[in-house]
Amino acid sequence: MKALWDERYSNEAFAFGENPNVFLTETLPQFKPGSALFAAEGEGRNAVYAAVLGWKVAAFDLSEHGKTKAALLAKKQQVVIDYQVGDLQDIDYKENSFDVIVLIYAHFPAAVKSSCHQTLISYLKPGGVVIFEAFSKNHIQYNSINPKVGGPKDIDQLYSIEEIKKDFQDFEIIELIETETDLSEGLYHIGKGSVIRFVGRKQ
Repeated sequence: MKALWDERYSNEAFAFGENPNVFLTETLPQFKPGSALFAAEGEGRNAVYAAVLGWKVAAFDLSEHGKTKAALLAKKQQVVIDYQVGDLQDIDYKENSFDVIVLIYAHFPAAVKSSCHQTLISYLKPGGVVIFEAFSKNHIQYNSINPKVGGPKDIDQLYSIEEIKKDFQDFEIIELIETETDLSEGLYHIGKGSVIRFVGRKQ
């Protein structure tokens, strides 16, 4: 996986564009700026957006090239983000230390995605919020029609509402829907797709 993302992020163009995810821009401003952790953050477009809004931002990803691109974007926007490279299990954040955790298209390997969610939950303060958007299991059909919309081809890496309810079972659900969306994010998210959107508060 690391090699795939290093190759994708090594190009001059930003793979998913420089603009933040639309759902994030609709959701994050509803909350008072504090500390935020961005999981599987890639080239930094969402983390940099949060920093511009006044959030203290941490982020991680597998790709060193992703970190390099994120640093360029942060410099362009005149903000600073704390970006670490590695697997989640190799990165040591403190428990109960973030006000918000953001997962935008954070498609972890199927065997570990639930355990990754549990680890991330441990880093979230009580009363903290998760903001999540990722492709649903029904997205397989959209990808088969239009590969340019992107997303994993392994259905077990995709999400269902039931999986989100199970992984975040102790959360107050603020929003949880499966919906069709029209993506225009860089080179790899182009066209209609099916996504799960979740906003939840840790009890």
